[in-house]
Amino acid sequence: MVATLDGAAVDALGDERLDWRFKAVPAAAHGATVAEFRRSRPPLDDFGTPLLTLDAGALDHNVRVMAAWTAAAGVELAPHGKTTMAPALWRRQLDAGAWGITVANLPQLRVARAFGVTRVMLASALLDPAGLAWLAAEQDGDPGFAFVSWVDSVRSAELMDRALRAARAQRPVDVCVELGAPHGRTGVRDDDGARAVAEAVRRAPTLRLAGTAGYEGALAHDASADGRAAVDHYLRRLAGLHRSLDHEVDAPVVTAGGSVYFDQVADVLGGLPGQVVLRPGAYIVHDDGFYRQISPFGRGAGDGARLRSAMHGWARVLSRPEPGLALLDAGKRDLPFDEGLPEPQLVRAAKGTDGAKGADGADAALAGARVTALNDQHTFLVGARVEVGDVVRFGLSHPCTALDKWTLVPVVDDAHADRPVLVDLVRTWF
Repeated sequence: MVATLDGAAVDALGDERLDWRFKAVPAAAHGATVAEFRRSRPPLDDFGTPLLTLDAGALDHNVRVMAAWTAAAGVELAPHGKTTMAPALWRRQLDAGAWGITVANLPQLRVARAFGVTRVMLASALLDPAGLAWLAAEQDGDPGFAFVSWVDSVRSAELMDRALRAARAQRPVDVCVELGAPHGRTGVRDDDGARAVAEAVRRAPTLRLAGTAGYEGALAHDASADGRAAVDHYLRRLAGLHRSLDHEVDAPVVTAGGSVYFDQVADVLGGLPGQVVLRPGAYIVHDDGFYRQISPFGRGAGDGARLRSAMHGWARVLSRPEPGLALLDAGKRDLPFDEGLPEPQLVRAAKGTDGAKGADGADAALAGARVTALNDQHTFLVGARVEVGDVVRFGLSHPCTALDKWTLVPVVDDAHADRPVLVDLVRTWF
């Protein structure tokens, strides 16, 4: 059964008043509600810079592509909510058939529950006694709430059991044994240790052994033959562990699969007893950098289907202090930079001048141009034929470090149009 969330709670975000708290919103909109401003459909030219936008068409396309692929592969999808922390975007994913939403920590879990997500996977261990007491109350107060977390040590299982007993939990907490690998992240390093953890879970009356889990993305960072072989080796170990455990539920979960190797996860884990659950988070936004290069869809998954980058940065030229160098008003506080610097794509001339200077991808003003550095509040752009006041659209890399810089993100109808128009505003909680 697919999960749901409280659509009324998401709709109620439209009643929030716009003001100085939201750096994406122009001052002219202050005092209006989100819904009122959205209905006015202001053009992108009315917004200031720096700015991050999402593209409505690309978001819809990406949700459809992933939903179709997972259905064809016979696996479940629990998108990692940490990428966007946007319940409005989670709703799109759940409406398309997602099995649940994945989160990374307790604060994210509380956001999911605040918006009534009915099935949540915590891709980590929950050991905080206060957090476990809160979780026990959530489970006991809502029979429709399904939750599963991970555990990777006997001590972790014992600590969870102790805290849940103290909280007088009535429903057991479902947990997956997490398998890791040398030089990886969390997770038991060997199979014997994993089975010992499973036995500790089975001994704890407040816990229930519900499956196996892992994250293959910590073992490789590219699509090379060696990287893919390392991922396959790990996934085969995870499959073997899953088969060997005596789970306490009828349909145990086996879960892996970030945004890079989910095709291999489906190939190796598909057909195992229970439910194979993938957790990619970046696909809904995608990018013009790291994921564009490494996504399984770029390697042939999905019979030629491709994801589209739904995020763009917009920055204004503030200074041309020397030949060949332009300084723009977006920086590390506004745009992602950890998996590659922004990619200049299009120039829109200063308002009142000639308009856009060229077609997307063939803009003569940006031929040979590149970003060389970001400061906190500035972009260094070299080789561009731009003037002070011009606005540059940038392709961005790594959505996981993009939306966290914005509490309210404008969604435009088409970022590639001559005159993009606002069609929505997406609220985030990081």
